[in-house]
Amino acid sequence: MDKKKRIDTSEKKIKEALKILEALGFPKQQINERSALTLLSLLDLKPKDKWSSSRDPLIGITPMMDFFAEHYKKKYAPNTRETVRRQTVHQFIQAALVVPNPDKPSRPTNSPKAVYQIEPSALKLMRQFGKRDWRKCLKEYLCSVDTLIKLYARERDMQRIPVKIKKGEDIRLSPGGQNVLVKKIIDDFCSMFTPGGKIIYVGDTQKKWAYFDSDALRVLGVEIEEHGKMPDVVVHYVKKNWLVLIEAVTSHGPVNPKRRQELKELFSGSKAGLVYVTTFLDRRTMLKYLADISWETEVWVAESPTHLIHFNGERFLGPYEN
Repeated sequence: MDKKKRIDTSEKKIKEALKILEALGFPKQQINERSALTLLSLLDLKPKDKWSSSRDPLIGITPMMDFFAEHYKKKYAPNTRETVRRQTVHQFIQAALVVPNPDKPSRPTNSPKAVYQIEPSALKLMRQFGKRDWRKCLKEYLCSVDTLIKLYARERDMQRIPVKIKKGEDIRLSPGGQNVLVKKIIDDFCSMFTPGGKIIYVGDTQKKWAYFDSDALRVLGVEIEEHGKMPDVVVHYVKKNWLVLIEAVTSHGPVNPKRRQELKELFSGSKAGLVYVTTFLDRRTMLKYLADISWETEVWVAESPTHLIHFNGERFLGPYEN
């Protein structure tokens, strides 16, 4: 096939994908080349393939972008990976067009191993595009979409991690990743090392603010405007008037000297003494970051929950007056 015919075939397939997205009722901002290419990659549909040959591979974001480049000659910069995930795939998931991590539902959404698959009834519909029954099948599919959305929303909610903040108040964290460690921090670390403490903030890998008692923090003299700089868990150890700032590390983010200084500045108005804690699920993960951990901080490993490692040399758990 010469270059012109190849381009014509590719553009025709992209335009057809756009027609499908429009027919499915996606908003204008999702009806673009990126979304069309994403749909085609999810169906493993190359320019010369018929829609009836659509397939349902498990595919990650980077392989999707490789598919764009290899088969449609559409090269996206590596730094647009998050754009594909957040502005196309995320919307496909919300619309129940795509199922995230069907092989391992507990895998966190921001995991580099995350994969996606076209939803079975959507795949069946795609295979009808261009055929006589397309309109009929589309109508039947659209009638079922609300039910699908509710079904997958319930399934995702069931996979969430329940965490008790205080008596009568629970939250549910998105599954997998550092949130497994966050639950252990609240259930184990806090009960052992900050008994009777008041949880002020809990982050979440999906929505950042899983729990935030801004009034309690304000009483301590701290106003937070940008939650992106927050540690993963903040606890007020009332008995000793310490504000314990905890980072949950599974792939990045120990309290190194730079991070310690950021937290010190963020909580500079605190009337409570600041305590910096880095936490890990196991020692093996801790060893990867040992050289990065700042002095005058604490380390807790969930697999040995009754012990703390003190990076200070002067005293055990407590704030520094500097």
